[in-house]
Amino acid sequence: MVERVSDEIELNEIFRALAHPIRRAIIDQLAGGQVPVSGVADPHDVSLTAVSKHVRKLEDAGLVTIETDSQVCRCHLDATPLSVAFSWLLRYRLFWKDRFDTLGVHLENDQS
Repeated sequence: MVERVSDEIELNEIFRALAHPIRRAIIDQLAGGQVPVSGVADPHDVSLTAVSKHVRKLEDAGLVTIETDSQVCRCHLDATPLSVAFSWLLRYRLFWKDRFDTLGVHLENDQS
C-alpha cells in the first residue's frame, strides 16, 4: 500500500509539472542536452525569476537536476520519472484500443 501511495504522489507531481506549456518546452529544450538556467529562459517571454520557478517545479518532480559549476547553474533532464507517467498512460492506451477493437467488431456485425 505504501508503494502505491508513493507511486501516486510521484505520478501527481510529474503530471503537475508537465501541465504548464513552458515546463513542457523546457523539457524539450533539455532533451538536447544540459543548458544554463539563463539559457533556459532565453526562448521564453517570461522573467528569469518565472523560469526559475518553472525549473524548480520540474526539479521537485524529479525531471530536472541542477548542477552548480562555479557561478553557472546548469539544468539537466532526468527522463526516468517519465517512465512512471508513460506506464500509466500505456494502460489506458491499451484499454481504449481494446474498446475500439470491440466497437469495430460490433459495427461490422451490425452492418452484416
